[in-house]
Amino acid sequence: MRFLFIVQGEGRGHFTQAISMYEMLQRHGHNVVEVLVGKSNVRDLPDFFTKRVDTKITRFLSPNFAPSPENKRVKIDSSIMNNIRHAQDYMQSIHMINQHIKSSKADVVINFYEMLTGMVYMIHRPRIPYVCIGHQYLFMHKQFSLPVEGSGFDVLKYFTRFTSVGAAKRLALSFYPFPSDKSNKIDVVPPILRSEVLELEPEQGEHIHGYMLNSGFSEDVEAFHKMHPEVPMHFFWDKKGAAEETVVDDTLTYHKINDKLFLEYMRTCKCYASTAGFESICEAMYLGKPVMMIPAHIEQDCNAADAMRAGAGFSADSFDLERLLKFSKDFKPNPEFRQWVEEAEIRIMQEILSVIPEYHESKFVEHNVEKKRNSLLQEANQQLDKFIAMAKEGPRKLRISTFKRFGRHKDEDNK
Repeated sequence: MRFLFIVQGEGRGHFTQAISMYEMLQRHGHNVVEVLVGKSNVRDLPDFFTKRVDTKITRFLSPNFAPSPENKRVKIDSSIMNNIRHAQDYMQSIHMINQHIKSSKADVVINFYEMLTGMVYMIHRPRIPYVCIGHQYLFMHKQFSLPVEGSGFDVLKYFTRFTSVGAAKRLALSFYPFPSDKSNKIDVVPPILRSEVLELEPEQGEHIHGYMLNSGFSEDVEAFHKMHPEVPMHFFWDKKGAAEETVVDDTLTYHKINDKLFLEYMRTCKCYASTAGFESICEAMYLGKPVMMIPAHIEQDCNAADAMRAGAGFSADSFDLERLLKFSKDFKPNPEFRQWVEEAEIRIMQEILSVIPEYHESKFVEHNVEKKRNSLLQEANQQLDKFIAMAKEGPRKLRISTFKRFGRHKDEDNK
């Protein structure tokens, strides 16, 4: 079957999920015909994504979060105003996405939390079904709750619903098993980790590994580094225009996102510090690494709260790396998480393929009518052939067979 991806361009997680899904579909003989990726003015499209996804990639301008002046936490009010200013550009993106969906002749669209996909289906209503995938859809689950309150969480749930208007199914990635919510078309599935993550053999190293969504958090890292220059650290960011490596000194290096290098440092680290992106937390949990989460916006606040519930680590307001080192001494991984992750492929493939019969029924109606008509004609011809054959054998044979067909034998009438 043919699939089209639409991927939100914020952060590393949606890209790695799309890579995992791309490779999963290929293993099962399916084809991803195109990938549409949202873009912003503050982030580059990572090289690791373009190298791993061997199909046409098209960019479009998409709503995104605006960081604070310190380039740390996201400012919701600034984000809203910035996106309003680009409303006309986003309408052009919506029309462009709709045209690509139509021309792709895809059987299914998979949306990786891109808001404009929901708007496309609300305005243009393409006939091709789409499936949404992300941890955020768990927040819409009627039985799910988090110790997170306030207008920010309400806005997040509204935004999440907006990304999935008209979706055939919402696949909620979860740190742990949870029941489905059919009323909201939510099915809970394990995280999607790439095959190379599942094949890694973790080692206990000495360095601190980290990822920051916004580069302003580097101030916290460098403050710790001045106090503890003996602690080796490797941090990754997607700072626009940054070099592949920014070497501060022998024990502190910033890396532009490089997928293989990122995983190698994860495999051998002592502990992991992150701005609470769902995907990298899952990778750290799978490899048994303690995690400190420093959320950069409300979505990551929720990720962090849920990850703590699953035993990943703890949440903090800043990159308090000294606290992380202390926490790592007594940390014990969650052994059930690995087993849950290893069920991902079969569960996710079943859920995605299940939308085909229901939502493509109209495409098969004409085919099925013709098939049924041909089947009836064939059956009628077979019955006629039998009737002619019996007629040739003699009137009595034909008469007995006819009475049997109607449930009564002539001999029974003589009793």
